[in-house]
Amino acid sequence: MTLVSCMHEREIRQLLASGAWPQAGSAELRVHAAHCRSCGDLILVTQGFRSARQVAAAQARLEAPGVIWWRAQLRRRQAAIERLARPVLGAEIFALAITLMVALGLTILQGQQGFRWFSGLAEALQSHGFRWQSLFTASSALLGISEMGYSFVIPALLVLGLLISVIGYLVWDELK
Repeated sequence: MTLVSCMHEREIRQLLASGAWPQAGSAELRVHAAHCRSCGDLILVTQGFRSARQVAAAQARLEAPGVIWWRAQLRRRQAAIERLARPVLGAEIFALAITLMVALGLTILQGQQGFRWFSGLAEALQSHGFRWQSLFTASSALLGISEMGYSFVIPALLVLGLLISVIGYLVWDELK
């Protein structure tokens, strides 16, 4: 590599920059460029970069600005919907948990009424000669439920369900 440049290099560089090489160059300048290594390299590199740029420009197909703007608006709306959906999902889970607890409480209360109904049925059947009363009293004792026990069990289960729902909501919110 030489540090000394050719005296025609500046002229060739200007012709290359304007895109007029080799048409606007004189015949003696073209002959000089064919024999001068410095000018030949300049022409080769400049034309190589220019052709690579044309190929890259032809391959790059940008979408219309309206399409890009439309997609950005869709992403923004989707992000807003996701932000709004998080608390709604938590509220739905909380409502479901409360509903299940109320349903469980009502089931237990109705079960108590059912035991009374079965006890009444057993008494009626016993008066006609059947001995099923011991079966129903044994099932209540087996479950460990007395009339006094229901008044403590149901609120305890409801409070437990409420606490589990709140903790689940908080954990779910942290995971998101």
